[in-house]
Amino acid sequence: MELVVKQPSAKKRKRSRRLFVRTKVCRFCSDAEAELDYKEPKTLRIFLTERAKIIPRRISGNCAKHQRKLTLEIKRARHLALLPFTSAHS
Repeated sequence: MELVVKQPSAKKRKRSRRLFVRTKVCRFCSDAEAELDYKEPKTLRIFLTERAKIIPRRISGNCAKHQRKLTLEIKRARHLALLPFTSAHS
């Protein structure tokens, strides 16, 4: 008896496709008039998820300096009840 081993036909090669990824620009660096202020909850709400979590820097595109300032202003607005802490509080 002979043992027959089947060789796989043509190997599937993974094609590495490079997708065009646009670099994110901090909206506060690019627009000098845009300010971060805890008294403007409409502006801060853009950077919150539907569960009231702060959107991270890699997703929002903010620079580190403005992300720190944004986080501080959101926490101040939460403390004064201008923004919710969780989605249950909204």
